[in-house]
This record gives sequence, structure tokens and C-alpha cells, in this order.
Amino acid sequence: MTRRTPGRRALVTGGAGLIGSHLSDLLLRQGYRVRILDNLEPNTHRKGRPPWIPTQAEFLHADVRDQKAINSALEGVSVVFHQAAYGGYMPEISKYVEVNSLGTARLLETIRDENLPVEKVVVASSQAVYREGAAECLRHGLVFPDTRPTDQLAAGDYAVHCPVCGEPSDPVPTPEEAPMGGETVYAITKSDQERLALAWGRQTGVPTVALRYSCTYGPRQSIFNPYTGVIAIFATRLLNGQPPVLYEDGEQTRDLCFVGDVARANLLAAESDALDGLPVNVGSGRATTIREVAEMVSEALGVRIEPLARGEFRPGEMRHLTSDISRARAAGYEPGVDLMQGIEEYIGWIGDQGDVRDYFAEAEKVLREKRIVHETRPTGP
Repeated sequence: MTRRTPGRRALVTGGAGLIGSHLSDLLLRQGYRVRILDNLEPNTHRKGRPPWIPTQAEFLHADVRDQKAINSALEGVSVVFHQAAYGGYMPEISKYVEVNSLGTARLLETIRDENLPVEKVVVASSQAVYREGAAECLRHGLVFPDTRPTDQLAAGDYAVHCPVCGEPSDPVPTPEEAPMGGETVYAITKSDQERLALAWGRQTGVPTVALRYSCTYGPRQSIFNPYTGVIAIFATRLLNGQPPVLYEDGEQTRDLCFVGDVARANLLAAESDALDGLPVNVGSGRATTIREVAEMVSEALGVRIEPLARGEFRPGEMRHLTSDISRARAAGYEPGVDLMQGIEEYIGWIGDQGDVRDYFAEAEKVLREKRIVHETRPTGP
């Protein structure tokens, strides 16, 4: 069953960002009245308010940690799309907790305590909530491996081993039933967001959906943030004559999903009751190695520089993650943009942004200093 009332007011937190801005555009096209709440995080919006914030939307320049701002943002709202989050591999710990965990708690608490007439909440979760996703072992079938130990990665063993017999396993699409347990700070706080929202929805009776996004990319992905967005980072490196940097051996795989597809998944979650109360994978359902991504970006730009793998890794980063999107498909979702087409659209957008700097080189130093990036130290024979 679908719920659509012309003129319903939707709140999009983080509505100036990659996903939130495309979602806001889609909602306006569908007849919603849109209110955007965004703090214009400097890491992402170095030039301030971006030009793509639609004039038809009401814009509140404020932070989800600000209680007064939350109260104002929720006034008269029927549907909440909670996209605001602090993301990527940035070194802060307390800020992740404040924005992602506490910010979400305050939003939900306000709706409940003020008895606001919110009819639906859609929360942006992430594939990062998984440990190592799903795998197939020749002896034990479908398994859900533990996060790879740092000592294993430091020794140059990047394989995902069966948690039963210890033998290497092969990746398979990860269903929503896979155990949660991501071990980066971002993953921990995204798990907080999802669990808080779904538990709150069960308690209050407000239909709530947590969308576990795969790696999302597309036009408007910040060219300023060196800590998140592999396609954006690779593109800015190549445009500055620098090689894309690969962690591990570059053979880890990701499910990359175009931002327009993610926006449509949000609309589906809001207008259908088929996904109420559930975590839902949103992705392309296809695996691509990070080395292949670097090659595709290089081809799209026409800049031929070989990627560089220096024997470094990031503890807690999963090796393989392809989303099993059966649950979303059953509700009517279908990805529509393939990876090369999406990369070309992003590269076309970058071409209109003027001078593009390489912010990654300086950020790398910070990541090493904060021990977020480690060196591999293979043992000899």
C-alpha cells in the first residue's frame, strides 16, 4: 500500500549533501513541500551554501545537535528523511557520537515527547554496520565472518577466513540478516542511528525504515572532503596528476550505487508500508574491485596514471561488501544507473566546478598520525 498526500511537508536533514539534495529535488517533483536542515559542514561545503539547494525548499542553516533547531525543523512535518550524519574516515570520535548518535536520539525524542503528527521516519543507515558481510565456505556453506584482525592485515593477509574452519572464503551478497558489528567509529554510530530509530518506531508506533546504503556516488559529491567518497577522491587525485591510492591490494570489492537510485529508494520507503520496521539494503547488487573503480575513473577522465598500492590498510574496513537487495526489490526498488554511466555523469559535473585541488595528500598525513591508516609488515618465509 502506498501513502501519498499532495502537499505533505517533508523534512530532509542533511538536505544540502549528496543524497539529501537529490532526495529534496525528487520530493519537490513529486509534490511535497520540502524543508531542509543542514549545518553546511565545512569538510564538505568549503564554499558555504551550495547552489543546488532548491529555491522552492525552505532552508534552515542549523545543526541536528541544536534542540531549538530540531523543534523548528519538525513543525508541521509529516515525513522525516534523516540523512544528516558525520561520515567517512575522519579522525574525530566525539563528533561522530554527537552528530550521529545523539543527534538522532534528540530528533526521535522530540517527535515523541512533543507528540508531533509525524507519519513516517526514514533513516539513512549504512552497509558499514556489517562486520565482513557474507561469504561462502567450501566446507561450511554460508557464513558471516568476523572482522579481520589487525595482526592478520599487518602481516599482509587480506583474505576473509571462514569463522568455523579458518580457510579462505568467497564473498556472496550480504542479506539484512547478516550480523551487525562494524568496528570503525562511523560504523558504530550508524549502527546506533539504525537501532535507535527502529526501536523507537516499534515503541511509538510510528512507521520507521532504516535504509542501509551501499557506497553512494554521483554529481554533488563533495570534491573538498578527502576522507569520504572513493570516486571523488580518485577523480581529484587524477586531475592533479597524482595516482589513486589503493589500500590493501586494491582487490577489495564494493557495491557502488548512483545517488539518483538511492533517492528513489527513500521515496519508495516513505510511500509504501512494505518496508516498515525493517532495515533495508540499498545498492546496485553488483561487486566492483577498488582497482577497477580507479581504472574506470581514469578512463572517464582520459588521465592515464596507474593506481598506487603502498602496502597500507585501515583497521575495521571490510574486504568485500555487495548488498543483497532482494528485500528492496520485492517492494519495487530497482537500480537504474550502471557504474560507468554514473562515473561519467560525476566527471561531467566535476568539469563545471572550476579548479579542483587534491585534498587527499594532506589528509593522508592526518590519518597516519591518528593511526587510522597502518602499514603492512609481511613476515618473511
